Amino acid sequence: MRKSMMAVSGLLLLGMVGLSTAAGLETVQIQPAGEGGLYVADGTVEAVRQSSIAAQVPGAIVALPVRAGDRVRPGQLLARIDERVARQESAARQAESASADAELHAAQGEFERARRLRDKQYLSQAAFDQAEARFQSALARSQAATAQSGAAQVEAGFHALRSPYAGVLASVDVALGDMASPGRPLMTLFDPDSMRVVAAVPESVARDLDAARPVSVDIPGSGSGAIEIATRGVTVLPTADPATHTVEVRVALPPAAEFERRRPGMFARVGFRSHVAQGGRWTLPLKVVLRRAEMSAVYVVGPDGKAMLRQVRVGRSFGDRIELLAGLEPGEHVAVDPLAAAAGIAR
Repeated sequence: MRKSMMAVSGLLLLGMVGLSTAAGLETVQIQPAGEGGLYVADGTVEAVRQSSIAAQVPGAIVALPVRAGDRVRPGQLLARIDERVARQESAARQAESASADAELHAAQGEFERARRLRDKQYLSQAAFDQAEARFQSALARSQAATAQSGAAQVEAGFHALRSPYAGVLASVDVALGDMASPGRPLMTLFDPDSMRVVAAVPESVARDLDAARPVSVDIPGSGSGAIEIATRGVTVLPTADPATHTVEVRVALPPAAEFERRRPGMFARVGFRSHVAQGGRWTLPLKVVLRRAEMSAVYVVGPDGKAMLRQVRVGRSFGDRIELLAGLEPGEHVAVDPLAAAAGIAR
């Protein structure tokens, strides 16, 4: 996604201190507004904790008690994979473990008798060593069988997929009867109480962010308006993207009353305080821009007081201001009332 960014203040602005009159027209001059300002970047809401729930064993899905959008508790059953073969394997391993334990018990009894006979010098050392070796071998087989039985039980538990934490199911990508395979994602889970906004800002802006000032976050789709985030909730990653030469900034969001207000993937605007002015873009008051069909224009008032219509290229609007992309230069005067300027030309 292309990140479009704009310095809302602290850049070259149409400063209201530049108001003047020319030929009876009230104008505003394009001039620098000083250093420091607010840099607005487009961002995306994402969940800090988001997990893809995948199967660890193959098999058919025989139970799917949840749907996309459900809230789930930690440990809640999300899906069950056919475990009949795993149960039989576990039962076989348990039987092998029981057999190995019986052999160990017999070998241990034989070893104890051989030790008593050796102590009374009724048994040779070679016969005692053989009894001890049989005991150690039976002990090893018993331990191996016990481990295999435990592993079979653990593997049988893989057939029940449970929620690792409390959250909301963003998607359920399988249906009852589908075949699951190891590593195949079956559903996506996220924590709605742990959200953040991720934005990409130019390297120069990231370098000069004012760490002492909070950032503002506006998520238009949430309907909750802009909020202020303390700087301790802002993380600037230590690396830059070599393709776009931008730095990723993460802004942690406070928990929302309802997760529906903030969903992963929603569009957001983040306002960063910067120590220096960033050149290249300006904003105009909306009222000075004249719109006709697909054309946007302003009346530029020259030194002789004459107003001339000039086409400009504008971008996004921010309240009562609109982004100016091209068409004007610093020091030029623009008529505040385009209708009055047009009436003056008509006369």
